[in-house]
This record gives sequence, structure tokens and C-alpha cells, in this order.
Amino acid sequence: MNTVTIFGYTMSSWIVLPVVFLLWITGLLFFKKIFFTALQKFAAKTKNNLDDIFLEAADFPLTLLIYTSGGAVVERMVPMVIDTELTNYLLIAFKAATIVAIILFLDKLINTLIHQYSDKVAVLRSTGGIARGIARILVIGLGVLILLDSFGVSITPIVASLGIGSLAVALALQPTLENFFAGIQIVLDKPFVVGQFVKLESGEEGYIHRIGWRSTWVRMLPNNVVVIPNKVIVDSRITNYYYPDKELAVLMQVGVHYMSDLEQVERVTIEVAKETLQEVTGGVKEFDPFIRYHTFGDFSINFSVIMRAHEFVDNYLIKHEFVKRLHKRYAQEGINIPYPIRAINYDQEKAFEQDKS
Repeated sequence: MNTVTIFGYTMSSWIVLPVVFLLWITGLLFFKKIFFTALQKFAAKTKNNLDDIFLEAADFPLTLLIYTSGGAVVERMVPMVIDTELTNYLLIAFKAATIVAIILFLDKLINTLIHQYSDKVAVLRSTGGIARGIARILVIGLGVLILLDSFGVSITPIVASLGIGSLAVALALQPTLENFFAGIQIVLDKPFVVGQFVKLESGEEGYIHRIGWRSTWVRMLPNNVVVIPNKVIVDSRITNYYYPDKELAVLMQVGVHYMSDLEQVERVTIEVAKETLQEVTGGVKEFDPFIRYHTFGDFSINFSVIMRAHEFVDNYLIKHEFVKRLHKRYAQEGINIPYPIRAINYDQEKAFEQDKS
């Protein structure tokens, strides 16, 4: 058995080895405790929580490195002769533990960041678990390849196999991948976000309920949900009623008789529109409604009434109340809203019948 002489005392190297190891890790753990406590107090005073996330992610990996570094220090610093094969094992173990510590740190850091910021990114609210799973697979996969390479295992065949396998999977999952990358495009381009009211090119309209990696969910006004693949959304025209502002114009088409006094019609209609905006929920009280005559129709002079609502769904109630109030007020003012008229010339029809006979 090998021996070590310290201060004139001869001791077995197998006694010195654990003593040095324990002294090393005890000192580093004590220093880590003091250092981390100071950093945590400093991080608690900052407004940004990135430093807190970083410290939390680095806690366990750093402790692991302290324990594994103890073996490397003992192997390097204790003046004794150790079997060469055992020394190689210690170095390999230290290298492997370092890589594992880095993997654990990155995995914890990325997953905590995704969890913390999932409420601020629309797509992560509903697919945060998938994002964390993908991040974990990537970090652990790269870590395993680096670990194998550090052990002398050739990773070239593995990388080549992964490339061929990835190509096969990509071809098999082409529709899913199309929707996945379309979802990324929606997140980056932000044509809409969760909670906004949109109208699809196919005619459906409703609130954006969820933006996923594969599909987007739209909650329609009847309170049912239509699920649309992201690729369809990217290739379609979409009207966003919340962009650039939630307020929007409410247009009503009205027609009056040709014998009507158009000045009176304009005055009465604007009064009714103002009253509607002031009293109906959803109307913009500060807005001054107006009308614009635009067409000599077949049986009426047509015009548009322009009002304003706080958001799209408010226009239904505003139109409902406006029609009732305008109909009542026109009746009081003697303004006629004509029915469609179809005239038949009986003399001409009679002459036509006589010619046929």
C-alpha cells in the first residue's frame, strides 16, 4: 500500500485521499454558500428576474462540479503514486461530470425561461409544455453527442444516421411540419394575437382563442370553436378588427322616398344616431355621426349612416337600436322609407296579347 509523509508522519495514501477530498469540497461548498447568498441578495433588489433564474439554474450543477473537482484535485495534488488506469478513470469521470453539469444547467435555464415568459408569448400559453420538451430533447441530445465524443466514440455515423432519419421523418410529417413553420411565422409576424376579433377569408369570424404550433383556434360568436391549420391561415386573407385600433366605424344603409326633404332627413337621422351612441352600450359617445348620400336607387335615395363602436361585437346592438329608433322617428317626422316597387304597364301587356292572337 502506498504511503505519504506529512510533517514527519507517515500515513497511508488511502487515508490522505478522502481527507483531502473532504477538505476541498467543504471549503468550496462554504465559499459557494457565501457567494450565492450575496448574489441572491443582489438579485432580489433588481427588477429583472433573469439573474434569479440564472442563479437557480446554476445551483445544483455547480455543486456537482465541486464534488467532481475534488477527485481531480486529489489526483493532481496528493504526492502519491496511483495506478495509471485509475488516474485515467478519474479524469474521464471529471470530464463527464463537467459535461453533465453543463447539460443540467442549460436544461434548467431554458425550461425556466420558457415557463416564466409563457404568459407573455401567445404561442407559449398553450404550447409551453411542447416547447420545453423540444428544448430538453435538443439540449440533452447535443450533450450526449459531446459526451460520447469526449470518450473517444466517433459520432460521425450517429450524426449521419440522424440526418437520414430526420429526412425520412420530415417527408413523413410534411403536412405537420408545414403547419409548425406556419405557426412560427404567425408568432413572428403577429397578424393577430390571442383575444383579438378576426374574420377569416372563408367567412368565419370570432375571437382568437389559442395559437398553437399546428393550428389556431377561433372562438366564434355562438361560443363554438373552429380549429384552423396554421398553413391555411398563412395562405388566407384575414381581417383583424382589433388592428390598428379596437374602435371601428358602424355603417348603416338607409333609403328614403324621392319626395323627402333631404335636409330634414339628414338632421333627423344624425339626431337619432347621436342618441343611439349616447345611450347604447358600446357606442363611442364622443363621436359625431354623419351621413353621406350616394345613390339614386330604383325607388329611393340611398345614403350611409356612419357611427362608431368601441369594438366589433358592439355594432350588432348599435344597429339593432338604431333601426328601431330611426323607424319610430321617421314615422313621427313623416319621412317615408319606400317599399320596393314593380310597375306593370297593362296597356302594353294587353297590346302584346292581341298581337299574339
